[in-house]
Amino acid sequence: MERYESLGPVGEGSYGTVLKCRHRDTGRIVAIKKFMDSDDDKTVKKIAHREIKLLRQLRHENLVNLLEVWKRRRRWYLVFEFVERTLLDDLEQNPSGLEINTCRQYLYQILRAAAFCHQQNIIHRDIKPENILISQDSVVKLCDFGFARTVASISEGSVLTDYVATRWYRAPELLVGDIKYGKPVDVWALGCVLLEMLTGQPLFPGDSDLDQIYQIIRCFGNFRVEHISNMFGFFFFSSSQKCLHVDPERRAQCSELLEHPLFTQDSFHIRYHFVLDTLDAGTP
Repeated sequence: MERYESLGPVGEGSYGTVLKCRHRDTGRIVAIKKFMDSDDDKTVKKIAHREIKLLRQLRHENLVNLLEVWKRRRRWYLVFEFVERTLLDDLEQNPSGLEINTCRQYLYQILRAAAFCHQQNIIHRDIKPENILISQDSVVKLCDFGFARTVASISEGSVLTDYVATRWYRAPELLVGDIKYGKPVDVWALGCVLLEMLTGQPLFPGDSDLDQIYQIIRCFGNFRVEHISNMFGFFFFSSSQKCLHVDPERRAQCSELLEHPLFTQDSFHIRYHFVLDTLDAGTP
C-alpha cells in the first residue's frame, strides 16, 4: 500500500473494505479492495482466491478491470479501475425510477457483461444494483466476483452452494435450496434489476427467505399479464417477462435478450456500439 495514498473508504462488506486511492507516482485513481485476514478465515480466503482467479481470465469492457494483486500481512489486496458510482446510487437519487432510455442503455450493457460471463461458463450469482458500476460516460461495469463460479462441471454431477445472491434478487430455485442451478439465476436477477430501474423500488423486498418466496408467489399469482404490460410498456414488460419465469428452464439466455426488439427495433444496439467505439478512441 506504500505506493498508494488512501482517499477514504467507498464501500464495506462482510469480507473487507473498498478504498479510493491515488497512485503516488502516476496520480491514477483506483479502487483497492482490502480483504479481512484471509489466512484465519477459510471463507474469506476462498472468496478472495475465487475473485482473483476469475477476474484474471475475464476481460470485457462491461466488466470491472482488475489491475493488480498482492498479499501483505495475511491480507489480499485487489486493485481495480475506479468507477465513479453504482446503479444503487442512481436509484437512491431517482426514487421514482430512471428515465426509460437510461434503463435501456444500462440494461443492454449489463446483459453484455452477463452474456460474456455465461459464454465462459461462469455465473456471477450476485447481480444487484450495488455490484453494477457506472462511469461518468455512462459505461456500465459489473463487479464483485467473490461469489461467481464456473458451471462447466455441473453436468458431471457436482453441486453448488445455495446461499448466493442478495435475497431480493435471488431466484426461486435458490430460495428452495436447489443445488443443481445454473445460468438462469443471473437472468432472474437481471429481471429484478430491470424492474427496479423502471420503478425505483425493489421488485421483491423480502425480509426473510420465506417472505421472499411469499412475495414471488403473490406477484405471479395476483397480477394479470395485461396489467403488468400496461404498467411498463410492451418492450420492457416482454423482456422482464422472459427473465422472471419461475421455471429456470423457461428463462431466456442473456445472448437471446441482447437480440430483443427493446435493443434492435430502432437500431439502438448499433448506436450503442458507435458510442462505445468513440469512447475507446478517446482513451489515452
